[in-house]
Amino acid sequence: MHKVLVVMGSDSDLPKLKPCLETLNDYGVEYAAHVCSAHRTPETAHELAASAQDKGYGVIIAAAGLAAHLAGVLASFTTVPVIGLPIAGGALNGLDALYAMVQMPPGIPVATVAIDGAKNAALLAIQILALSEEDLSRQLKEARQEMAASVKKKDQKLQEELNAYA
Repeated sequence: MHKVLVVMGSDSDLPKLKPCLETLNDYGVEYAAHVCSAHRTPETAHELAASAQDKGYGVIIAAAGLAAHLAGVLASFTTVPVIGLPIAGGALNGLDALYAMVQMPPGIPVATVAIDGAKNAALLAIQILALSEEDLSRQLKEARQEMAASVKKKDQKLQEELNAYA
């Protein structure tokens, strides 16, 4: 089974990454997490990304705020899919991070989720791994069925409440 490499630009990003890590745990996906700055430790970024595939990582999640070059820097050193997770903060409350991640030059793609979209970053990573891992695919399908059932149950409850007013 492939693993997920989670890289955050600062240790202060950890609270925002907890839904990501919890989701990976829920699906039984092994991961490693590191702090690495695209600007302060570029050699470490290069080493993490360049060795990711050899170390069994099938996806990299890169979380950063402000200038948020981490995802793009990591993507430039590997062909392993990189998911950018913009973190809210600073004067633009994460918009600068979002723009930095989605505006990658041709040839170096970064998939990007919503600002502070940690759970979706994990789920996208799991979906990528599920292309070659049947157990993850089954778990994702079951989770989607559970979500659909939950929505139907909520609608049923709403209809019952509305009928009480009629």
